[in-house]
Amino acid sequence: MQKTTGLEYRIHEVTARITELRAIEGLSAAALAAKLGMTEEEYLSYEAGEQELNFAFLYNCAMALGVDVTDLIEGVSPQLSSYILTRSGQGRRVEQAHGMTYYNLAYKFRRRIAEPLFVHSVFSAEAQLRPIEVTTHEGQEFDIVINGYLKVQLGSHTEILGPGDTLYYDSGTPHGMIATNGADCDFYAIVLTPEEELPERPSWPPPSPTFGSTPGGGSGRTSSASARTPTGRCRAFPSRTPIPSTSPST
Repeated sequence: MQKTTGLEYRIHEVTARITELRAIEGLSAAALAAKLGMTEEEYLSYEAGEQELNFAFLYNCAMALGVDVTDLIEGVSPQLSSYILTRSGQGRRVEQAHGMTYYNLAYKFRRRIAEPLFVHSVFSAEAQLRPIEVTTHEGQEFDIVINGYLKVQLGSHTEILGPGDTLYYDSGTPHGMIATNGADCDFYAIVLTPEEELPERPSWPPPSPTFGSTPGGGSGRTSSASARTPTGRCRAFPSRTPIPSTSPST
């Protein structure tokens, strides 16, 4: 009898939650696959645990099913709403796929507007000879290299990032990355939620009362605070713009 490893059991748990949520939402495999931008066969290979569950797939599933990524991974909703402190090395491991291990640094924070990830990418000599696998998802992304070197494919552009280098981009652009220059690479990947998916929040401070008004009405000067828009929202660019290609410093 074949023994099931801890990782395989965890993958089975995650895919079972996705299947259950899909059924609750009344979505067929084909319908969810269409929302994810893949074929039904591709989607079913993920649901069956035959494909590695990379973060982009989990993030896109969570968005399509209207839940938090933590709901898929942990089976419970995040509870913290004030702040979360994550000590060095204590992020929640999400998944390992394509030579990368992801750690979510804020998985217990509810209604978060970003997914801050610590990513460890293992150097592979074979991967240097193959085209980089790319993916897409909603929102924008900000990558910060901590140590090592990262080769990033972004649309038709290729960039090499070293320690301290950053890259900000529309994550709807096909993108992928691998460790390069002969060593592993650690970096932060901060995935920002698109504006239309963010929960509505009241403005703060609240609008000031109208000057000179009376309970029965009347005119007066309106405080500028009454025209304020809600704050604290992550705004996605209204349209994508080409990202210029720059050569790494030598």
